[in-house]
Amino acid sequence: MRVDPSKALRQMQKQQEKIMEELAQKTVEVTVGGGTVRIVMTGQQEVKELTIAPEAVDPEDVEMLQDLVLAALNEALERSRDMAEEEMRSLLGGLGIPGLR
Repeated sequence: MRVDPSKALRQMQKQQEKIMEELAQKTVEVTVGGGTVRIVMTGQQEVKELTIAPEAVDPEDVEMLQDLVLAALNEALERSRDMAEEEMRSLLGGLGIPGLR
């Protein structure tokens, strides 16, 4: 049986759109500094929440707060990308492309 490539491509595009919609709803949550900085990010790398505990705000040590925010943001980005990659891998693996699982 021959598979119509354009039909298969349309099906894959629909599945990809569905995954992107799902990733917009899924989130990762990261806390650093013993919970002083918290970031919630979607699977599409959109920051939904940023919480900074009042005790983390020290006018004498702004650099520490900046470092905590950067650490939380970078970890959230990494986790979000990993989640998106896993979702896309499941899409491509389901298509039966050799070498993909």
